[in-house]
Amino acid sequence: MQSFSKDDEAKRPIRSNLAFELNWAGVVYRVDRATCQDRAGFQAVRHLENVILVQKCLRGVMGMKKVDLKKGLKHLYNPSTKEPATVDVPDMNFIMIDGAGDPNTAQEFQDAVATLYALSYTLKFMIKRGKTTVDYTVMPLEGLWWADDITQFSMEDKGLWKWTVMIMQPDYVTRDLYDEAFKQVQKKKNPPALSKSRFQNWREGLSAQIMHIGPYSAEGPTIEKLHRFISEGGYKLTGKHHEIYLSDPRKSAPERMKTVIRQPLQRKAIEPT
Repeated sequence: MQSFSKDDEAKRPIRSNLAFELNWAGVVYRVDRATCQDRAGFQAVRHLENVILVQKCLRGVMGMKKVDLKKGLKHLYNPSTKEPATVDVPDMNFIMIDGAGDPNTAQEFQDAVATLYALSYTLKFMIKRGKTTVDYTVMPLEGLWWADDITQFSMEDKGLWKWTVMIMQPDYVTRDLYDEAFKQVQKKKNPPALSKSRFQNWREGLSAQIMHIGPYSAEGPTIEKLHRFISEGGYKLTGKHHEIYLSDPRKSAPERMKTVIRQPLQRKAIEPT
């Protein structure tokens, strides 16, 4: 940070990386973006009387980058409501928790969801306040569903279901950051499902998906449509049934809720002639 008298002010060219100017005791202080990002620069600016501008610098407003992760992954998180499509889902990092039982009644499920959001929002604010100063949107809740005996996987007896609930994490989140977030959540809340959580890189690979609009209980026809698309395309189902919950059921009317229905697949073996 440099100081200039008012006489010198008119002679100084305005640099493109200028963040803001402060006038204190007849001296004009020019603060550039590098100073805003430098810890020593923060301390040098703090003594100035213009507190509002100083706080903007400290909060990183000048360089804060807002990121909507779903927009960048639109092909994975906003499929068509009309026709299924195939996608190749790449490696992504998730926080995951496994469990079993009816998601509508099992306390284990509610505890798992609460823990995922506690960890995800802790990480969001750690990133926002860290060196990267990125403000990203926490990704939606996702669920993998299956049963040990696939013939027992039915809407009538959800108590036999097994599940993994998870929230995708951006590349800014490393395992070390997750470990730190884990400690913070443990110290503040220590939710029952925290010890079951894990940070995992996971690749789903080739899958088919479609958007379902409506309540969860009415997903049947959409799932049938997706399975028919897979079979008629020469593929077979593999892996676990996958749902991505884009709507908050506490705030959305059931008939307007959006859920991505996804199913991993693989090419059927060619029958010998």
